[in-house]
Amino acid sequence: MTQTIGPETPSPSSPSAPSSSSSAGTASGPRRVHPAWWVAAVAFLVLIGAAGFRATPGVLIDPLHEEFGWSRGSISFAVSVNLLLYGFTAPFATALMERYGIRRVVAGALLLIAAGSGLTVFMTAQWQLVLCWGVLVGLGAGSMALAFAATVAGRWFVARRGLVTGVLTAGGAAGNLVFLPLVGLLADGPGWRAAALTVALCALAVVPLVVWVLRDRPEDVGLRPYGAGEEYVTPPPAPPGAARRTLSALATASRTRVFWLLAASFAICGASTNGLIGTHFVPGAHDHGMPVPVAASLLAVVGIFDVVGTVFSGWLTDRYDARRLLAVYYALRGASLLFLPTLLADDVHPPMVLFIVFYGLDWVATVPPTIALCREHFGADAGVVFGWVLASHQLGAALVAFGAGLIRDSTGSYDLAWTSAGALCAVATVLVMVIGRRSAAAAGAAAVRART
Repeated sequence: MTQTIGPETPSPSSPSAPSSSSSAGTASGPRRVHPAWWVAAVAFLVLIGAAGFRATPGVLIDPLHEEFGWSRGSISFAVSVNLLLYGFTAPFATALMERYGIRRVVAGALLLIAAGSGLTVFMTAQWQLVLCWGVLVGLGAGSMALAFAATVAGRWFVARRGLVTGVLTAGGAAGNLVFLPLVGLLADGPGWRAAALTVALCALAVVPLVVWVLRDRPEDVGLRPYGAGEEYVTPPPAPPGAARRTLSALATASRTRVFWLLAASFAICGASTNGLIGTHFVPGAHDHGMPVPVAASLLAVVGIFDVVGTVFSGWLTDRYDARRLLAVYYALRGASLLFLPTLLADDVHPPMVLFIVFYGLDWVATVPPTIALCREHFGADAGVVFGWVLASHQLGAALVAFGAGLIRDSTGSYDLAWTSAGALCAVATVLVMVIGRRSAAAAGAAAVRART
């Protein structure tokens, strides 16, 4: 049974919390910060950490290779497991939060990351790297993916919901900016163990904030969401079976050609970003004499332009055909990868800066048009279907992260990996142009027929 949160309801957990009337943005007394903004701030810190923690292994490939003598392929396998679990945990993250609550899931995920990163300092065998950084960190980071940002924005905000979603999504890009230069300096100075312990301590440091500030809903502290008026009614609890719905949406979508075209093209997107550049750019640049901290800083700069490119791509998606936008993005990305072997050097020069800026702008620019195509073809199931398309993104990233390491071991260079990824982007260009147009109404009717 639903209930309306009245304006006289006080916060049961904090004497300084604003009344419900102030939660609607019309405070009669002194203005106070609505707790939703504190929740969003902690969520932003969590997402920064999740992105930074997941991206850290790329900086540690060379130090681990030098100390243990493990091949780059075997080290890259641990990164592949990390990427794979990150991707396939994400579609179920919302179901986990519905079942166990945001605070428990996020705190547990941070503890997994801290354990996975901290335990690596004791490892003596390659399988332990796979267990710690692959399984534990992969599961932890996957539990705090885009679903977490969408859940916080949807539950705690009515006004400014789009702004908050955008800012929280940008936290992923900011994670690279904050962590990669620091981890690169630590790995190049005190050593990779100092870097791993720093990641573990940073994850642990956020746990008390999560426990103290995060709540599942504003109703838990006697408030309405930010910007909600007095007519606001508490939504009913989500029906059981969220995980079942996730699998059902996959079963329905997988019967369509569009799903496989989107999944294949987005797998190539993951292969050419997280899998290749995100994992192997630092060791690849180091092969050409560039210091690790400098290479890590260049990769961090990608995160700055990632935010700009994603916002601009969203603006373009509202105005132009999503298929054509994707085709342009993949074609230009492929061309840039073909030129990359000629750009790597022992210092930073203008063409390399141009590559970094372009790759940042193009990095997640594919997301808005891909979501638009999911919405066009899958209607009400678009969000869940996109979760599975995102899982294919991480599958492509995992395969290429491992494959590029094998190429480096067998040829002594990453050149074949760069050019092969460029060719794959050309394939993605063709795949997205094959997708036809379809109305959301027709997609919804087809989904109903498929379920009956």
